[in-house]
Amino acid sequence: MQSSDQLQTLLHSVNRKSYPAYKSLRGAYQFDRYILSIDHVQGDPFASPSHISVKLTHRNTGFPAEYYKDTLTRITLGDFLNRQFEQQISRYTFRAKGSGKSGLISVSHCGQEVLARTACEVTEKGITARFFIGFPANGRTINSPELEKIFFDFLPVCIHKAFFYRNLDAGRLKQAIELAEDQEYIRQELRRRSLAAFINDGAILPRESGISSRPMKDSVPFVSPEHLRISLDLPHKGTITGMGIPCGITLIVGGGYHGKSTLLNALELGVYNHISGDGREYVITDDSALKLRSEDGRFIKDVDISLFINDLPNKKDTRCFSTEDASGSTSQAAGIIEGMEAGSRVFLLDEDTSATNFMVRDSFMQRVICREKEPITPFLERARDLYEKAGISTVLVAGSSGAFFHIADTVIQMDNYRPVDITAATHKLCSEYPLSAAEPPAFHMPDSHRIMTKAKAAPSRHGRPGQPERLKTKVHGKDGFSLGKTEVDLRYIEQLTDSEQTASLALLLKYAVEHLIDGKHTLPDIIAYLDTQLHKQGLAFFSEGNYIPCGYAIPRIQEIYSCFNRYRRP
Repeated sequence: MQSSDQLQTLLHSVNRKSYPAYKSLRGAYQFDRYILSIDHVQGDPFASPSHISVKLTHRNTGFPAEYYKDTLTRITLGDFLNRQFEQQISRYTFRAKGSGKSGLISVSHCGQEVLARTACEVTEKGITARFFIGFPANGRTINSPELEKIFFDFLPVCIHKAFFYRNLDAGRLKQAIELAEDQEYIRQELRRRSLAAFINDGAILPRESGISSRPMKDSVPFVSPEHLRISLDLPHKGTITGMGIPCGITLIVGGGYHGKSTLLNALELGVYNHISGDGREYVITDDSALKLRSEDGRFIKDVDISLFINDLPNKKDTRCFSTEDASGSTSQAAGIIEGMEAGSRVFLLDEDTSATNFMVRDSFMQRVICREKEPITPFLERARDLYEKAGISTVLVAGSSGAFFHIADTVIQMDNYRPVDITAATHKLCSEYPLSAAEPPAFHMPDSHRIMTKAKAAPSRHGRPGQPERLKTKVHGKDGFSLGKTEVDLRYIEQLTDSEQTASLALLLKYAVEHLIDGKHTLPDIIAYLDTQLHKQGLAFFSEGNYIPCGYAIPRIQEIYSCFNRYRRP
């Protein structure tokens, strides 16, 4: 390791040289109470900016030990510090001048959810912050005095204001840590009380707009119905009340624009912790919950969909079903089976985004098309068994079919964003409007031993015998990525909340294709291995170099399964 004085000397020595001379700066440098590492240097001023990291010890930063005692507090502290750092560097970005990306200083932008990010990683030993800097140049000639400004004038101010306990708002940090511990307490209570989700009284569920996840101003606060209201004694906040959604089958109904989908959206993002002021801080859903929908044109590989689809006219085996272009009903059936494989305990569905023929068949249609001629067993006839025999609850938004009232354990009507428990009233009406008798095929747990294969790659001119193939990835925002020449479409994975999660999924799939997928290992085996390494060593384990840059967020195992299931392969 070199000193900061040596870095200054190097900066003076490369001034006015051609841009590649910047690469001589790579390495670690000891500054006052932190180590600055130049991990990767951009090729020219117009390329992606250089990767920088800063390492600090807990002894120097002075944070109380209880703020990094476990995974929960470390993620929360990392999120808080990253937000502080972003505020600081926003004042200095592009203050150093030059061509292209010269003077850019950037770090991950955090949304309303608290995610484990590589941008700021807290461990037992200390804190590592990762970010990007555009090394200054005039044209393609190095302008090192401007980079010296960044390293020796701008960054020290930002680092000391963002990462040292005495310089932070201790009250706000304490509030963030205590909020996270209260949120975790509610998650544990869900399991103890057999609840699928909890929404606190006073929660603000509507969002500012379709492109903003901030809370809507002057919106109607959530008020739980009397029969579903429960009290929770949180470790820090004390007693709060709210609506507990019991395990089983829950139906959410109501007129258009009364808040059904808004409630469901809050529940699907309730698998994440939210920051203070979001309005959904105490909207907590079982962390394995999976939002399902139909996906016309989806790729499906070797999925046992026989629980829902049987006796196809073409005699195709539905116990090991594959297609390049699934219909809405087939894709939704596959999604449920894949969700079971991923360990989900709660399914979230919206009638608006579901395949109608998959969800229900009314009595008239049953009389016109007899059961022997219909390969699809509708979800209506499977939801009860899913709960009683597989332990999977369902929360369903319905607006057109009354058939679901007959199977619901709990019915919630949304009336101008206020929930009303109408379970008793609807059960009484159900006796007046009975469903036609249905005898679905016997329920069985899907049999999944899917062997992973990989897409055929074009021969590489640069490949070496005995060496694993190297694939390039390109992330398309939150919606998907390309791996080599294969596109992975994640548009309908609605619980992906950040493009950095997509970037991580690309990294995990790339590693699996290069090192794990061999036509012998099953999909669950591969994902179990990835998940284990992810929690033991973090994303650095899957990177090609000896470092992991800023710009990645750890996804849930459900999203890892969803990604791998959409990877098109023979």
